[in-house]
Amino acid sequence: MKVLIINGPNLNLLGLRETDVYGTETLGDIENWLLDTVGSNEHKIDWYQSNHEGEIIDKIHMCIDNYNSIIINPGAYTHYSYAIRDAIISVQIPTVEVHLSDIKNREEFRKHSVIEDICIAQVTGHGKNGYLEAFQILLNYL
Repeated sequence: MKVLIINGPNLNLLGLRETDVYGTETLGDIENWLLDTVGSNEHKIDWYQSNHEGEIIDKIHMCIDNYNSIIINPGAYTHYSYAIRDAIISVQIPTVEVHLSDIKNREEFRKHSVIEDICIAQVTGHGKNGYLEAFQILLNYL
């Protein structure tokens, strides 16, 4: 499997921001843990993080002919980025949406995802294990 894992705004501050919600592990810690867990020799797994919507869209477009699956934690873009939604639809690559926290049990504005219905699955509230669950969903799907 060739998967690109895309992380959106403020995820570069994991381990520092709202540790009561997101924990103390950094995004790099989670990346290393996942690569160790699934065996990066068997699969091509690349990680990307950006705080900029257009850069995330460009990365999704770049997946054509380079990846057969996407895992995305769009951060706050989850709730309003129709541009990211359109990019996912356009590339026609199986995508799983991931959130470290349970967005359905947080503030009202966080409960709705504009990309949930165009992804093959959504995994929320399982912390770093959500990335592993998303990986396994894609592995079974493909």
